[in-house]
Amino acid sequence: MSIRMEIWGNEACFSRPEMKTERVSYDTITPSAARGIVEAVYFHPGLRWYIDRIYVLSPIRFTNLRRNEVRSKVSHMNALSAANRTSQNLYLVTANDIQQRASLMLRDVHYVIEAHFEMTDKATPSDNPGKFQDIIKRRLRRGQCYSQPYLGCRECTAHFALWEKNEIPTIQETRDLGWCLYDMDYSDPQNIVPMFYRAQMVNGVIDCRNCEVVR
Repeated sequence: MSIRMEIWGNEACFSRPEMKTERVSYDTITPSAARGIVEAVYFHPGLRWYIDRIYVLSPIRFTNLRRNEVRSKVSHMNALSAANRTSQNLYLVTANDIQQRASLMLRDVHYVIEAHFEMTDKATPSDNPGKFQDIIKRRLRRGQCYSQPYLGCRECTAHFALWEKNEIPTIQETRDLGWCLYDMDYSDPQNIVPMFYRAQMVNGVIDCRNCEVVR
């Protein structure tokens, strides 16, 4: 069972993990970000979403922004101390930790995500693919979501709708996008491993099916 979901927004930032100080976005949305947007609309333990294709409808353009961020993180030791009811404070004072960082972000993005789901062992006897497909399509038509989808960063709000047309007017551009983040491997909770794949955009279409994934 598959669906096509249209998403668009004014800005997007799908951060490259190799850039440590300043945020630099990938050229397009990553499969893991696309899956997160679909799951924000409809998530159920009885199914798992897989991204098949990403259609790029708008030209790839970048813009520079300076954003306020914090330079510190709440350490796990502080969290343990707060859980043990010691005097350790479990918060950051943004007035003291705030700093401006440059971000190379995408602007005026527009995609169509083609995804399918497979049933998991957590599905109940009353669950079936037809039921799930009807639910996700109804939620997309109504603009319903469990949490607001976003395009990489939470301030980059994603608008979404069900794509019901046959033709998808992609940009006519072919480009080797290089190694991109595919997803995270959570099979071992103590050792979460990122997975990468070589993204190829052909006439505005990125095919994520049967791609070679490396860890």
